[in-house]
Amino acid sequence: MFQKAINVFIAVLLFSGLSNCQSEQKFTHDLWSVKFAESFLARHPGAVTYDQYMTKDDWNYEQGLMLESLRKMYYYTGEKKYYRFIKDNLDQYINEDGSIRTYKLSDYNIDNIKPAGAVLFVYQITGEEKYKIALDTLYKQLINMPRTESGGFWHKKIYPYQMWLDGLYMGQPFYAEYSKVFNLPENFDDITHQVKLVYEKTLDKETGLLYHAWDESRQQKWADPETGKSPHFWGRAIGWYMMALVDVLDFLPQTHPDRQAIIDILNQQTEALLKVRDDSANVWYQVLNMHGREGNYLEASASCMFVYAIAKGVNNGYLPEKYLAEAQKSFEGILKQFVKLEDDGYYNLYGTCRGAGLGGKPYRDGSYEYYISEPTRINDFKGYGPLIMAAMELEKADALRRNQTKVALDNYFNNEYRKNKATGQLEPFHYIWEDTTDSGYYELGKLFTKYGAKISELKEAPTAGNLADSDVYIIVDPDTEKETEKPNYIGSKDVKNINEWVRNGGILLILANDKGNCEFEHLNKLANNFGFTFNEVSLNRVDGKKYDMGAFVNLPFNPVFAGVDKIYMKEISTINNPEPVETLLKKEGQAVMIFKKVGKGYLFAVGDPWIYNEYIDNRRLPEDFQNYRAAENWVKWILQLDYVSEN
Repeated sequence: MFQKAINVFIAVLLFSGLSNCQSEQKFTHDLWSVKFAESFLARHPGAVTYDQYMTKDDWNYEQGLMLESLRKMYYYTGEKKYYRFIKDNLDQYINEDGSIRTYKLSDYNIDNIKPAGAVLFVYQITGEEKYKIALDTLYKQLINMPRTESGGFWHKKIYPYQMWLDGLYMGQPFYAEYSKVFNLPENFDDITHQVKLVYEKTLDKETGLLYHAWDESRQQKWADPETGKSPHFWGRAIGWYMMALVDVLDFLPQTHPDRQAIIDILNQQTEALLKVRDDSANVWYQVLNMHGREGNYLEASASCMFVYAIAKGVNNGYLPEKYLAEAQKSFEGILKQFVKLEDDGYYNLYGTCRGAGLGGKPYRDGSYEYYISEPTRINDFKGYGPLIMAAMELEKADALRRNQTKVALDNYFNNEYRKNKATGQLEPFHYIWEDTTDSGYYELGKLFTKYGAKISELKEAPTAGNLADSDVYIIVDPDTEKETEKPNYIGSKDVKNINEWVRNGGILLILANDKGNCEFEHLNKLANNFGFTFNEVSLNRVDGKKYDMGAFVNLPFNPVFAGVDKIYMKEISTINNPEPVETLLKKEGQAVMIFKKVGKGYLFAVGDPWIYNEYIDNRRLPEDFQNYRAAENWVKWILQLDYVSEN
């Protein structure tokens, strides 16, 4: 039995590329997203600024875009360097009192909202009050933005009654995320109104494309006197809008009445954009529908934005599968047309329009001649950030198509609530996907989805019916009365249902805890059914920050610890296993982690929740601990076991 698991383990090693001879020596992985992100960090070691020495720095949307791409890279790779860069960058702007250097709320410039997503990310990790103060300031600007008569945000105070497509990406994803995190559901109607309004006001029904902007007052020279629309289809403007659509959908409730309308817009725009893609290069022009007109040029940032939005749309089920091949074709076009490996060993992106707008001083009239007059810049952030994100989504797409495993995390036996210190409202937490704090499984969820799994939470007792919808079922640290007023204990019916499901091919993962933190009496009824018992002990106790007290070293060679020298696991229980099992990890001669074949399915058990955010994000642990790599190995192995159980 275990030989089959070892064969799966070998497949995992090949899949993971732990030893990839073909990757450039400079890079940690032979993935385009990693190559691009690490090239950026090498060229900008201090902060997001075109001058790496910070002689000119501003709180602005380009910074926000790059930080967003690195936030996604952090969750994609687990590499602490991305988090550190984001936090270090923000700390150059956010003072200890929460004020933001160079930022003025009174400017009411929606571009300045974009870095707020990175601030929210760091606040959720650190809980530091200065980030919450900064967040609330940015949110205050957003909800008090001047509006058109029809309720749309002005692009800036200096551009009255104007909505630009750009502004949807600058403001709406943060508006949606903040509203979800701080439980402000009343905002979602306003968010979808912004998205639909600018679509309605900028749509050209003949081509299906969107004009760059709309002036409700019809006062601007660039505005059509009847419609208020600007005169041309600028690629990057629609790129901003497309990215806004897929990112807002991350946070918009599944039951919101406008959700399908947003998805429909994404589908319509994708179809329209593919009609104006260059047939030879498979990328897009600066002015989208002016192929062959003198002066028009193929433009990188719009092409990267479109690929990101289309690939993510397919990955998340918003767009038909047929569009994935189109996104891949355009990404190959980007690599050929715009990307170059330089002599220093790092990648450059060419062909991004440096900037384009409307009105202002000197006046920008929105003419064709204006748009093509704007020069390009090497490694312009407006292209480089979307380049990283486009590569990442296509890599995810590859994993998704290799693996469709459905992973359900119990939220019935483990069902804890706490008071949100910012809102005062009760919120679920502790070993659940949506908990981004130290106690959550947010980052574990990202690992599962990175490798193609579909994650969910099972908020009811396990039955034959609801377990049938899952390939993997995870039970973590069931509640005691100390943790939940009325715990849902594992009963005999639950044991029967879980047992039958596993024997028919399910994969059960049980992550317990130590004495004093775990409800052993009923959990062990489930464990005993599979021939083992969790011992009510507490080993590997750690004094403060003496992390080595919780270390495991000289790790055995098995699917979980391949390429791993040292992990951290504190306050653990052990396992008594009289029946034959494979022991993956021991402490003082006692099993801590086991694995066994059960009928057509598999069982894995460990005496600790182990892979929650605090101990796989490596923000707190010293560099030599490799919990993230072990967690990544574990996830890939479990997903490969699902394949074996079905074939």
